[in-house]
Amino acid sequence: MMDTILAKMNQALGFELRAINMYAHYAANVKGIHRMQLAPLFEQEVAESIAHANLVRAAIVKLGGICVTERDPLPIVHTNSYLEMLECSLSTEMGASQVYREVLDLVEKLGDRELYDSFESIYFSELRSVEEMRMLID
Repeated sequence: MMDTILAKMNQALGFELRAINMYAHYAANVKGIHRMQLAPLFEQEVAESIAHANLVRAAIVKLGGICVTERDPLPIVHTNSYLEMLECSLSTEMGASQVYREVLDLVEKLGDRELYDSFESIYFSELRSVEEMRMLID
């Protein structure tokens, strides 16, 4: 069971590492009138992903695992379209929230309340990001 939990946590970490790269890329590349709102949003998402990655790393180490250092291999779409950036962001946030839901289910079985609370906080943050991206696209 521990191998499964650690593998799922490393999958979450890979998503965060990918999100850091993707959001930094989009913050630098968003253009036009949308830059005023979206560049700060993407930069905020970078900071949030760094914080999430740090929490996940700490959890993996706490459980005796080894943290991945490579991001999730899903390509980061280079685009100048703010709408496509938001759609890619939504897809990433939905994927991350699904992985965190799975992590939560596994961590709950451990009975470690502190660890569960940490991952629940990240999961809710991911769900808020999903809704924010949805609202920006509509």
